[in-house]
Amino acid sequence: MGWLSRFLTAVTFLAVGVIFSPESFGSKSDSHHSPKIFTYIKLAHLLCFSTAWGAALWVTFIGGIIMFKNLPRHQFGNLQSKMFPAYFSMVGVCCAVSVASFGYLHPWKTSATTEKYQLGFLLSAFAFNLTNLFVFTPMTIEMMKQRHKVEREENIGGEVGWSKNVEVAKVNPKLAAMNKKFGMIHGLSSLANIMSFGSLAMHSWYLADFEGKTLALALVY
Repeated sequence: MGWLSRFLTAVTFLAVGVIFSPESFGSKSDSHHSPKIFTYIKLAHLLCFSTAWGAALWVTFIGGIIMFKNLPRHQFGNLQSKMFPAYFSMVGVCCAVSVASFGYLHPWKTSATTEKYQLGFLLSAFAFNLTNLFVFTPMTIEMMKQRHKVEREENIGGEVGWSKNVEVAKVNPKLAAMNKKFGMIHGLSSLANIMSFGSLAMHSWYLADFEGKTLALALVY
């Protein structure tokens, strides 16, 4: 995770620099730009945003639920422990690129209030993903490993679903305490993920509204 931390830190500083000092990167609201450069930046923004939003939609509401309902619980947990760091890393990088490109296209000093709000939504999605990647996910994985150890001692964990865990926890105070702590940490992680998804959803509404206005203008003229 060391190289990933350094990479995300570099991307974060780049994004912040583009937002608050876009002229340093060639973005000036009163000058003429190469249409090709604008096209590349818009493409980077759209591709990274759509990748982040699509991945969040699949992992949060489709893929995770299907896996939980069909895989043995310990197998499901081990798979998630490998998948979530990669998922939050990818979404975090995509959000950082979206922030940087949107900040370049809409310099803070000359942006309308709507664009500033949208930049805030993108920054929120980025922050929530970083929080999950570096705080909640490591805590969740560590707690999961400890709970798996206790469950193996009770000969459970190879089943699909929570039924045996709930039954054993009624007579095993240690497992009950672990379930409570795991539920709290996992709940915070899920909340951060949902907040990130919601922020991206708000930006998707902005893009749809912007596209609608552009189409309307094209039809008028």
